[in-house]
Amino acid sequence: MDLVPALQEPLKKVLGPATAKVMAEHLGLHTVGDLLHHYPRRYEERGQLTHLADLPMDEHVTVVAQVADARLHTFASAKAPRGKGQRLEVTITDGSGRLQLVFFGAGVHKPHKELLPGTRALFAGKVSVFNRRLQLAHPAYELLRGDGEETVETWAGALIPLYPATAKLESWKIGKAVQTVLPSAQEAVDPLPESLRAGRGLVSLPEALLKIHRPHTKADIADARARLKWDEAFVLQVALARRRHADTQLAAVPRVPRPDGLLTAFDDRLPFTLTDGQRKVSQEIFDDLATAHPMHRLLQGEVGSGKTLVALRAMLAVVDAGGQAALLAPTEVLAQQHHRSITEMMGDLAEKNMLGGAEHATKVVLLTGSTGTAARRQALLDLATGEAGVVIGTHALIEDKVLFHDLGLVVVDEQHRFGVEQRDALRGKGKQPPHLLVMTATPIPRTVAMTVFGDLETSVLDQLPAGRSPIASHVVPAADKPHFLARAWERVREEVAAGHQAYVVCPRIGDEEDDPKKAGRKKPAADEADRRPPLAVLDVAAELGRGPLKGLKVEVLHGRMHPDDKDAVMRRFASGETDVLVATTVIEVGVNVPNATAMVIMDADRFGVSQLHQLRGRVGRGSAPGLCLLVTEAPEAAPARQRLNAVAATLDGFELSRIDLEQRREGDVLGQAQSGARSSLRVLAVIEDEEVIAQAREEAAAVVAADPELTGLPGLRTALDALLDEEREQYLEKG
Repeated sequence: MDLVPALQEPLKKVLGPATAKVMAEHLGLHTVGDLLHHYPRRYEERGQLTHLADLPMDEHVTVVAQVADARLHTFASAKAPRGKGQRLEVTITDGSGRLQLVFFGAGVHKPHKELLPGTRALFAGKVSVFNRRLQLAHPAYELLRGDGEETVETWAGALIPLYPATAKLESWKIGKAVQTVLPSAQEAVDPLPESLRAGRGLVSLPEALLKIHRPHTKADIADARARLKWDEAFVLQVALARRRHADTQLAAVPRVPRPDGLLTAFDDRLPFTLTDGQRKVSQEIFDDLATAHPMHRLLQGEVGSGKTLVALRAMLAVVDAGGQAALLAPTEVLAQQHHRSITEMMGDLAEKNMLGGAEHATKVVLLTGSTGTAARRQALLDLATGEAGVVIGTHALIEDKVLFHDLGLVVVDEQHRFGVEQRDALRGKGKQPPHLLVMTATPIPRTVAMTVFGDLETSVLDQLPAGRSPIASHVVPAADKPHFLARAWERVREEVAAGHQAYVVCPRIGDEEDDPKKAGRKKPAADEADRRPPLAVLDVAAELGRGPLKGLKVEVLHGRMHPDDKDAVMRRFASGETDVLVATTVIEVGVNVPNATAMVIMDADRFGVSQLHQLRGRVGRGSAPGLCLLVTEAPEAAPARQRLNAVAATLDGFELSRIDLEQRREGDVLGQAQSGARSSLRVLAVIEDEEVIAQAREEAAAVVAADPELTGLPGLRTALDALLDEEREQYLEKG
């Protein structure tokens, strides 16, 4: 983080070109500073042995263990026909479990001499299964003799650091490289203000780096981690606090609805009363809209909690105050759906200057890539003159040709599907920065909201409106119990017989071979080769129509269909003409068909937890209870199965988002995940370190309020510059 000349030294100069090349290519490490911030994943105690029973399959592992026995076998093979082939089998143990190591051919001589019973060593390799036993084939190893100068020097501490490693570079080689650069840690500039460090009893940065790489006790590791977590949390929160501070310096037009205008007329004709949650969140938004600097608010709500209604009321408030509001949706299907449901909710209030239009009415226009020429021309005119108060569209709204009379509010639906640049371009269309409301149906744990959306204020809708029905979810293990799958299709037929409809969701479309973009794709890696390709909409729909759902009206929906065809399919499904819709995840957000009560998700293990929760939210939207069946071939003990069991066990999206996050490990909270770079979070765990993040946010706000330019904190500025390389700087600025 704190890149100063000694830490900016390229590894090539310090470690030599060969090692530096592997570190750059496989671990993304380029400088001495990068290597110092490549922390051990865990530590082994020299006296203790690794728990061999817990090794993950197909992963590259490093273990400390003792040789139990070693046997050299000879055998005949194509290469050694006269029985001259050699295989060395070494069994290692941790006292309870055992693991087999195998070496072949000329590779047997060195380990045969060195791996004698009783010898302890570090072993590194990929875990596989042979004859139902765990084994490492041709592992690399490093003996732990405890004598001989070099070994004593390298393993002086009682704790052996094990680093995130690759097949090309074993953990102990990384450890040796770290030893070489460790003296430079003394020159690391501390980003934490002295008062903060002293107040919280944190060790200095050079000391933390020394203790994390060369701990003598477990207390050393704890000290180092506590300090390094603070660095990550604090520097990130300072970046976000500066962002918030800059926003408060911008001017925006306050938008206060008139007391008896469009919003009042809309509220008066709602056929139901708002939930307490909707009232509370609406008030937070109205308070923000009334201020003279831009609102930046994140509206989180469970699927079906009525976010769209809250957003619509905010849009109508802005129209009342003389401005315009734009709703940005990620897909055409969703934009059309929003347009349909909003005009239905508004009735004659959306019919300005039309026969039968209400007194306070405005125009609501739809603008997507497939809007026809005449309709587009009219929509652009209505926006430029201010005739249209509300516009709903996809990224087509961002094109230069689109001019607003007075854009006052931008509502972004499903934030994670929108590029930051796109949001920014739309925000740039106001005479002054418009207010911004971001909606997401993916529940985000509080800490992640503080970290990822730290520059947005957060409102949460966690109450479901009256009339929403519970959804029962079950895992269908198709491989272990094929009759469960047959029963699933029977259940679909029962729902249809009762007058309802069903969705069947598949991971892919099925015409990829014809897609020129995909034709040049690389073949799957060897470990994926034995996995069958994910089930496809076109194949599954054909099979169901011929087989288990024969006689029902089955249609398909996917992203590569022509927009008009997609819309026609959705209309037929919404009107009840279609019994079963076989679709990709295009139905994941916003599709609202209250009569659809059942959903079967094929290859459910290929979807993320949050995505499954989103999909499931499409059923049970009316008065009849919903049913969601998660079909998988994953074996019972597999992590994928545990994930599906978790989804089936709870309807609480916030609980699921925590599970999702714990399983996925945070990825990069600053959005680097999209660019394939390494994670910026090395020791901070967003879920576990909730307290550290919350405290760092408070400290950061105080530091920035006192000194927005950080003139008195050069170390912190350096750390910020390193964190906010250009890409991240833009990400945060436009977030």
